[in-house]
Amino acid sequence: MYMNKKVTGILSYCTVVGWLIAYLAGDKEGAKFHLNQGLVLAIAEVALMISSTVFGLIPLVGDILNLVVSLAGIVVLVLQILGIIAAAKDEEKALPLIGNIILLK
Repeated sequence: MYMNKKVTGILSYCTVVGWLIAYLAGDKEGAKFHLNQGLVLAIAEVALMISSTVFGLIPLVGDILNLVVSLAGIVVLVLQILGIIAAAKDEEKALPLIGNIILLK
């Protein structure tokens, strides 16, 4: 199955599995911009999950740190939604906070 640029872009923001499917079965060249931003968000998502697990083991302080991680998770979710909207409109609009990070060339 081969996905066009728009579908690839949208799927690249939908979790780590969505990004992998978009990368492996999609239009890599056409959606490179969205694949890059989706990858940054996927890495942030995994880092937040690991942080939440580690901080959850620390009594009292872990509760406060988990609150911060949860708020960061909400920020990642908002960025994912903004990315999906931009990809659906076929726009290459850099996301706030992460728009300048380039992992895929």
